[in-house]
Amino acid sequence: MLFRRREPYGLLERVRTYLWPRRSFSRSVQYFSKRILRLKATPHSVAAGVAAGVFASFFPLGFHFVIAAVICWVIAGNMVAAALAAVFFGNPLTFPLLWGASWETGKLILYERLPKHGPPEHLGEMMHTLSFAKLWHPVLEPMLIGAVPLGLVFGLVFYGITRWGMTVFREQRKKRMAERAKKAQKGGREVPAE
Repeated sequence: MLFRRREPYGLLERVRTYLWPRRSFSRSVQYFSKRILRLKATPHSVAAGVAAGVFASFFPLGFHFVIAAVICWVIAGNMVAAALAAVFFGNPLTFPLLWGASWETGKLILYERLPKHGPPEHLGEMMHTLSFAKLWHPVLEPMLIGAVPLGLVFGLVFYGITRWGMTVFREQRKKRMAERAKKAQKGGREVPAE
């Protein structure tokens, strides 16, 4: 392959790169935004896909791609944009923040029905044995209920940002293409197709 490394990275290096980018987080954000903006779909479709991916990232059970795909299908979103947003917005660095916010929001919504003392004392043991019956009321129920309003708010915010960005990006691209066409006509040569 043309751009393959001579010595491929090992598992630990790939995990480290996934958790902490080699260059910087700003470069990763730029790369992600370019990938989203260059998708060949309508601005609504791409923005709806990003919103679905962001919405799905707040849910605790790990079915982010399934939730994002179902929401994309319902709101006519782009599945690739949803997968990219679910991976970028919901990753091991952000999961504690997203899930903690979901749990606290769920506790506020279910204030009367939750015990006052927070999570159960043996939460680690419950997670180890995966006793969902015991985990449901004190942990999973508030997280699921809190994920919905947070996911809706952040999904709508990212929908607006993505749709605006797609519109601006495409207008600037059309202007660049028109300027190239004018320069090429003045020079008497054909315009290369992009």
